[in-house]
Amino acid sequence: MTGGRRRDRFIAALGLTVIWVLLWGSFTPLTVAGGLVIAVVVLIVFPLPAVTYAGRIHPLGVLRFAGRFLTDMVVASVQVAVLAFRFGHVPRSAIVAVALRAPSDLGLTLTAEALSLVPGSLIVDADRRRGVLYVHVLGISSADEADRFKQGVLDLERRIIRAFGSPAERRILEEVPA
Repeated sequence: MTGGRRRDRFIAALGLTVIWVLLWGSFTPLTVAGGLVIAVVVLIVFPLPAVTYAGRIHPLGVLRFAGRFLTDMVVASVQVAVLAFRFGHVPRSAIVAVALRAPSDLGLTLTAEALSLVPGSLIVDADRRRGVLYVHVLGISSADEADRFKQGVLDLERRIIRAFGSPAERRILEEVPA
């Protein structure tokens, strides 16, 4: 096992131990030891595949992503609240397929997770091979609204790749018009 792989397993075991301690709600030597044993057993029984990360973190991109993500969460929360309290109105929804432009495993996962955290949208399926996310969207009632939503997802993907993407992913986004 390489040094990088050992480091990754150590970090995973540490993370699982922290989660164990948090779930128990007490920081005692027995809880920490138990969490460490459980973490090691889980990592042996369910080994994680090697994850390669060819990119690097771009601080300015992270700030742009985080700022816009928080704004999107607040706006979407208000929109969902308005839909929930609108009496006599049945909100429409749709499942929208969005083909990502730079669909690496990490980019696809980060985009799907960020999208699922925004109220009013939920990933129902992801076609990893083709790089397509299928998203259930609340409040969509026309093809134009679906197209605007797709563009919003592609903009989200662009912000994520600019924050965490590899040089190859960043080049793909530069070649594709916004």
